[in-house]
Amino acid sequence: MMIKNSSSFENIILKTDETFKDFETIISDIEELPFDEDDKFPDVIPILPLRNTVLFPGVVIPISLGRKKSLKLIKSIFNKKGYLGIISQRNSDIDKPNFEDIYKKGTLAKVMKIFNLPDGTKTAVIEGIKRFEINKEITNKPNLKVTYNILPESLPLETDDDFEGIIYSIRELSIKIIELSVNIPDEAVFAIKNIDSPSFLINFVASNSDIESKEKQKLHEIDDVKERGTLLLKHLIKEIQKLEIKDNIQNKAKTEMDQQQHEYYLNQQLKAIQEELGVSESTRTELKELEEKAKGKKWNKETEKVFQKQIDRLKQINPMSPDYSYQLNYVQTLVELPWNVYTKDNFDLKRAQEILDKDHYGLEKVKNRIIEHLAVLKLKGDLKSPILCLYGPPGVGKTSLGKSVANALDRKYARMSLGGLHDEAEIRGHRKTYIGAMPGRIIQNIKKVKSSNPVFILDEIDKVGSDFRGDPSSALLEVLDPEQNNTFYDNYLEIEYDLSKILFIATANSLNSIKPALIDRMELISVSGYIVEEKIKIAISHLIPRQLKEHGVKAEELNFNKDAIEEIITNYTRESGVRALDKKIAETIRKIAKKIALNEEYNNVIEAVDINKLLGKPDFQREKYEGNEFAGVVTGLAWTASGGTILFIESSLSRGSGKLTLTGNLGDVMKESAVIALEYIKSHAEEFNIDEKIFKNYNIHVHVPEGAVPKDGPSAGITMACSMVSIYTQRKIKEKIALTGEITLRGKVLPVGGIKEKILAAKRADIEEIIISEDNRKDIEDIKNIYIKGLKFNFVRTINDVLKIALLEQKVKNHRKFI
Repeated sequence: MMIKNSSSFENIILKTDETFKDFETIISDIEELPFDEDDKFPDVIPILPLRNTVLFPGVVIPISLGRKKSLKLIKSIFNKKGYLGIISQRNSDIDKPNFEDIYKKGTLAKVMKIFNLPDGTKTAVIEGIKRFEINKEITNKPNLKVTYNILPESLPLETDDDFEGIIYSIRELSIKIIELSVNIPDEAVFAIKNIDSPSFLINFVASNSDIESKEKQKLHEIDDVKERGTLLLKHLIKEIQKLEIKDNIQNKAKTEMDQQQHEYYLNQQLKAIQEELGVSESTRTELKELEEKAKGKKWNKETEKVFQKQIDRLKQINPMSPDYSYQLNYVQTLVELPWNVYTKDNFDLKRAQEILDKDHYGLEKVKNRIIEHLAVLKLKGDLKSPILCLYGPPGVGKTSLGKSVANALDRKYARMSLGGLHDEAEIRGHRKTYIGAMPGRIIQNIKKVKSSNPVFILDEIDKVGSDFRGDPSSALLEVLDPEQNNTFYDNYLEIEYDLSKILFIATANSLNSIKPALIDRMELISVSGYIVEEKIKIAISHLIPRQLKEHGVKAEELNFNKDAIEEIITNYTRESGVRALDKKIAETIRKIAKKIALNEEYNNVIEAVDINKLLGKPDFQREKYEGNEFAGVVTGLAWTASGGTILFIESSLSRGSGKLTLTGNLGDVMKESAVIALEYIKSHAEEFNIDEKIFKNYNIHVHVPEGAVPKDGPSAGITMACSMVSIYTQRKIKEKIALTGEITLRGKVLPVGGIKEKILAAKRADIEEIIISEDNRKDIEDIKNIYIKGLKFNFVRTINDVLKIALLEQKVKNHRKFI
């Protein structure tokens, strides 16, 4: 710092010795030189080495006397009013310097005053007189003594404008340094302004500037005052630059500090205002926690911007206002959603296959599709998840398969039931402006599972309704479209959310009620029912162990015979799945559990004969083929939501005008099939050996038993035609044969659906032969041999082919003749 030594010296004097209160006078008059020019300087002088200090001529400085030898020397010189040489040490760490440890040039000085400081140390005030150079080293004991030569001072001419400019610059820069330095008293400016001697000004400024000792020594050793002033000016310019930088930094820090203090003051005021308005500490803590959670979110800049805007708005709302809770719920929803958080898939294909096989029997198409998807993910690393739709009868494991898929992939599991859903907002969410608004159930489930790539089950997608509140199935178009669902827009969030990594699995019992556009977006996989043998395996492997566990019965306490399980399947259930079977097994185990609890005797192996005692009389009569003794009675195959079944088409003739009567709770399509069949028979009566008069003289009545059950569809077309031809001709129907297929006016047989379910129904009814359209051959080839074992398939193209196979030439007993 500028004039560091002078200021410290001034403070010391003013505090410790009243005799030096006129220090400023000394500073202002120092240039007049207090010694007599005619004084004779001694030939030999003692040397006092100083650490980190260079004394210039005319300058007064205080020095601390730390060495005893130095103190003794100073006292001696002071008492004798003599002179000594002041030289700077080359290395300040040396405690006992010798001749080689000091510079060769120094300043002749005299001691002005010695005084004691409050801490017990002594300080001497010395004044520089003349510069000298050591001539000869005399001794180093007890002090260094030398002979010397006084160094000349080379002053420039008074008319030297450059020198005047240098002096002016030194004076101005010195004053500026004093103004920039907070530790230098303002009196120093007064001292600088009152120095008239150019050489003394240079010496005074050089002595008190914050320059390294080595640089000061270089200044001291320059004989030419102008050259010394030029070098000093360079040092002052550097010092000014340092101080300006420091001042800028301090001002900036002060500004930031002032700003922080200002913000703190405003925050304290705001806190007080909020407390008056009812904003508690817990409210502020809650908002702070939300902001901390937001810092760890992996959302994009747009979402982050929305969050910050909403949290800022929340801070401005009074917590007692109803809007506060709405806004808080929205912000909490944003923070709790797993933005770009994905669970890592397990690519162990064998493990996935084992889990799927362990949890579910059959369902090979679904399992293969999941394994294929996992294999592609393993190879590619990234793939849009497929959107699967499993359709089939109830109880075959469509919904529960979702959990197994989630376990196989190591993903989270979410399920949403769409049955009876009418409000579009259940999918897309409500707008925030409504009271009680919330996100749609898609977003809610994602928030619940805390993952953006779960296995998501959309259950009963075929039972979605629509009314004045909107059409949820239309809203599902965006959810289930791989090209759109990466930017799914929820009305509540008002931000796009990526659903493309979610593995959606929809389930349905029928595709008829699903919109074509929705079907087009899904990959359809048929999940058909089980045959008796499969149901027995499922019961042994899954249903019985689970029900024993749920009822607290140990495995060794109860077992089921295969015949008992088959008895339950055939006489107590009528389904394609195993849901009813599961209930009957649970009922059976409850009966046994009661006996175990009452310590009653029971058979620990349940056999077929025990089922009737435990479950009562059978709930259903087994579907049986009823024989071919009567003309006009033909067995058909039908598909229902609960699986396949057999039905009987009965025809009879009565005298009349040729009217067709249809009964049995038939739908329009089924009625049309009967009309088409009759018209075809009329137009080809000669081929079938039917007298055309019979169409005018007799009415025909076609009935489908179980009239309380609605029936519809085109698949009974060839069955009705065969029944009508049989009643007109009185010919027998081939034994244990069943028919399914649609008929046209040209007599063509068209393919129908639900083939596997119909085959299962045929096997349950002991049917041995099936007539089916040639175009359904591919469906039969896709079915496992276990399902079609014991069945003969006749593939036909026309109704004539059907009649050739199904009708026998033999007429029924007691056949009638119609005229």
